Order: sequence, then structure tokens, then C-alpha cells
Amino acid sequence: MDQTLHKDWPSPGRDTRLVIGLAGGTGSGKTTVAEAIVHALAGERVAFLEHDAYYQDLRPLPFDERAAQNFDHPDAFETDLMIDHLRRLRAGEAVAKPIYDYGTHLRTEQTVPVEPAPVIVVEGILVLAEPELRELMDLKIFVDTDADLRFVRRIQRDIKERGRSPESVIEQYLATVRPMHLQFVEPSKRHADMIIPEGYNPGAVATVISMIRDYLSRH
Repeated sequence: MDQTLHKDWPSPGRDTRLVIGLAGGTGSGKTTVAEAIVHALAGERVAFLEHDAYYQDLRPLPFDERAAQNFDHPDAFETDLMIDHLRRLRAGEAVAKPIYDYGTHLRTEQTVPVEPAPVIVVEGILVLAEPELRELMDLKIFVDTDADLRFVRRIQRDIKERGRSPESVIEQYLATVRPMHLQFVEPSKRHADMIIPEGYNPGAVATVISMIRDYLSRH
């Protein structure tokens, strides 16, 4: 595991809320890592923003056109809204996080209230590919997992959780998921302060949690 960390993060002059960016390819295990961090630090309060909640609302388009969109390109996300929410959380304000419906490719009418917390976890395949988003992070982590394992996990997840057919998952993977990973996700790894190998790596995750707890104990 590669560690190149700033001893006194967050940076001097900024608030003391700790923002952790967690990226990796589809099916890499980054969501599992994020959930492990959130669960372990629940007593110290953690705010969680997943990039997938900020998919563009495609309401003006008919369903067939919505379903045909490239959901792995940076333009598929309303990242400006996520950046605004992250800045507000750092400033001590609560935000209303969107809820995205993968079946209809629309945002629901409901939102999730997210309260400011000492630790803010930002997770998604492209969170390290966005310069303005990276600027708000104190620790950037990339979950690095072999492509074949990520592909199998993607098929299993989309069939079980999103009602997709195996054929449609494979078609989307070849048409957009893999090309966008090579163009945007994989290159963003160079921005990481820490790389967690082999998906959910208990030792690496324990190290991250220990670092966060150490920071909280000093602030």
C-alpha cells in the first residue's frame, strides 16, 4: 500500500473537518471500503456523499434515450452540485443529498438530509478525476482491483440489484464502462495519496481507520 500523506492534514487555514475521497473502478470494492470506514467511525459522526447520487436528472428525455446515456463519463454527473454540498458541509451547513433511481434513470422527489460531521467521505468512480473536487479533499484513496474481478462483480450487481439482463450488462461494459475506465478512472489513480490493492483489503482499511481516529483524537 502506497502512503504519501501530509502529517498535519487538513491544510493550515482550513476548517478541521477531514474530507476523504475514495475512488476506484466499477466493482472495485470502494463502496464496501467506504461503508467500513463509516461503520467504524459511526460514534464520531461521519457524513457520506456518494457520486452516484448526483447523476444528472434526465427527466426531459424519454426512457429509451435515458437508458442509452453514457453513465461512466464525467458529464453524466452534476458534480457542481456535489462540490457545493461538500463546501457547505465543510462550512458546517446541512445539505439535502439527491436520491437517484437506477430503474427510471431519474432523481426521486425525496432527498436525504446529511448533517455536517468531523469526517466527510466522498465516494465514486470519478471523484479523483475532477480537479475542483480533489481540491476539497484531505486524503485521496484509490481502490485498485483487477479488471476481471470488477467485471464479474458488475454483472452480479446489475442483475441482482438493478434488474438488468446479462446481455445488456455486457453490452454496456464494452461500449462505455471499460472505455471510460481507461480514459478517466485509471488515470485518476495518480492523484491518490494511498492505493488500496485487491479491493477490500482489511489491513489497508484498518490502517485508514486508525489514521482517521488519530486525527480526530488530535483535533
